[in-house]
Amino acid sequence: MSLKSADIKRIAHLARIEVNDIEAEATLSKLTGILGLIEQMQAVDTTGIVPMSHSQDVTQRLREDIVTESNQRELFQSIAPAVEEGLYLVPKVIE
Repeated sequence: MSLKSADIKRIAHLARIEVNDIEAEATLSKLTGILGLIEQMQAVDTTGIVPMSHSQDVTQRLREDIVTESNQRELFQSIAPAVEEGLYLVPKVIE
């Protein structure tokens, strides 16, 4: 994919960023390099390679999923200013 300086200026306009000619040319060269790298990476044959979620084959130690506190919903709602059908009622802040 080839970009032109006009493409950079259009993108900058859409993003509401002011870009002069020198900055547009610098950005064009950087984006061209990035897009070239992406094309190189897409050209690599990855058939038969299993996707991985992490670069190392490690597992995270997890704690047991055990309830450690009792349900205090009734207590907390008893001291709330306004509750209806188990939900806290709050004042409207946005019209």
